[in-house]
Amino acid sequence: MEFLAIFILSLFCHFGEVKPNKYEPTWASIDSRPIPSWYDEAKFGIFMHWGVYSVPSYGAGGASEWFWWYWHQNNRAAIEFMKDNYRPGFKYADFAPMFRAEFFNPDEWADLLSKSGAQYYILTSKHHEGFTNWPSKESWNWNSVDTGPHRDLVGDLAKAVRNKTDVKFCLYFSLFEWFHPYYLEDASNGFHTQKYVDEIMLPQMYDIINNYKPEYLWTDGDWLASSEYFKSTEFLAWLYNESPVKDTVVVNDRWGNETRNKHGGVFTSGDRYNPGTLQSHKFEDATTLDKPSWGFRRRMNINDVLSTKEFLKEMVIVISCGGNFLLNVGPTHDGRIVPVFQERLLQVGEWLGVNGEAIYKTKPWRVQNDTTNPNVWYTNKPKEDAVYAISFEWPTNFLLKLDAPVPTNKTTVSLLGYPEKILWNKTYEPNGIVIKIPPIPESLMPCQWVWVFKLTNVY
Repeated sequence: MEFLAIFILSLFCHFGEVKPNKYEPTWASIDSRPIPSWYDEAKFGIFMHWGVYSVPSYGAGGASEWFWWYWHQNNRAAIEFMKDNYRPGFKYADFAPMFRAEFFNPDEWADLLSKSGAQYYILTSKHHEGFTNWPSKESWNWNSVDTGPHRDLVGDLAKAVRNKTDVKFCLYFSLFEWFHPYYLEDASNGFHTQKYVDEIMLPQMYDIINNYKPEYLWTDGDWLASSEYFKSTEFLAWLYNESPVKDTVVVNDRWGNETRNKHGGVFTSGDRYNPGTLQSHKFEDATTLDKPSWGFRRRMNINDVLSTKEFLKEMVIVISCGGNFLLNVGPTHDGRIVPVFQERLLQVGEWLGVNGEAIYKTKPWRVQNDTTNPNVWYTNKPKEDAVYAISFEWPTNFLLKLDAPVPTNKTTVSLLGYPEKILWNKTYEPNGIVIKIPPIPESLMPCQWVWVFKLTNVY
C-alpha cells in the first residue's frame, strides 16, 4: 500500500517548473496546473497574523483575530472586556489609530525569518475585519497608510524580505469581510449578486498580485459562499495565464465552500491539518505557536505556547507524510515579535542548521514511521540513496532498533551533526538494523529535541 500511495502522490503532485499553457476558468483546467517545485522543496514556512485585532489582542472566543466578530455577536467576555477597559461608545474602528506599529522594523523581522530556517513567509494582507495592510483604494481610511501606522506594511516587508533574505514573500488574503455593506448586501440576496466581489474583493486581489508579486496567495474566508460567487476560477485563470507571477505562484484550496481538499492548489483542509498518513495530494499544516489564537493575545502564558519539541515533532510527521509545515506567530500592535516567539523561531532555525538535509527537498519514503518504534519517522532523498530516520527520543540504552530499513553490505549510518562514524548491526529478523549509539558527551551533542540518523544504501 505504501508503494501505491507514493505512486499516486507522484501523479497528483507532479511538481516542476510550470510550462506555458492556457488555463481555462474551469476547475478541471485550473486543477491540471502543477504546483511549482519550489514549494515542495521548501517544506517549512512562517505565517503572521497582524492587523487591527492586534490592538485589543484579546481572545474572547479563543482566537484574538476574531475579536470584532465575538464582540458583535454579544459574546459576554468581549463585552465585559470592553466595558472594563474602554470608554462608553468605543467602536471597533477606534482601535485602528492605535495600531501604530511604532516599533516595527521590517529588517529585524526579515533577519528573524532568515534565522528561523523558513523558506517562505506569509503575511496577512487582509483578514476578515477588512483592514488592509497596504494602501488599498477600495478600503479608504481602513488601511495601514490612511490610519494607524501610516505606512505600507506589505510593501515594507516585501522589500526587506526580498532584499535581505532568500525567503519567498507570500500573502494571505480573506475573500470576505464580516461587516462590509456590499458583502452583507450580497449575502442578503442569497449571493446571487456580486457587488462586493466585483467592486472590492477582485480589485484588491489584482492589486496585491500586480504590486507585490507574492509567490503564494493563501486565501481564506471561503466557507460562506461558493467559488462561483467569488469568481475564483476566473481569477485563477488570470493568475496562471497573465499575472506577473503566473509561472511561480502557489495557491491553496480555500476558494469557495465546495473547494477544500478538492480544487485549487495545496490542500489546507482545516487549520492544524496533520493527517498523520501519506497523502495523495500536496497538503499543508498551518499551526500556530499560541495554541488558541493566530493573532497576538496579551493574556497568553507559557503553557499556551507550543514547545520547540512539540512543533518539531509535528513538522517531521507532516513532512514525512508529504506535506509542508506552516508555523504562525502573531506580532503585537506596536510591531514587536515577543521574545518567546523569537526564541522558538531561533530554536527551529538552530535545529534546521544541523538537520535541514533531512527536511528540505526530501520525499516521503516507502513507509512513514517505523514498524514498531512510533517515535521514529522517515524522510528520503532518492537521488542520494539516503533515508533519514528522525527520532523523537534519544535512546537510553545506547541502541536504536529500526525495523523498516533493509540493510545492504554498503549501508552506512551517521548522526547528523556528529563527526564520528556510527556503528550498526543487522537484526536477526528479515528486515531491520540496530544502531549503536556512542556515549556522546553533552558538549558534543549535535542538537536538542529531535535527532536524525542518516542511512545510505538501504531499501
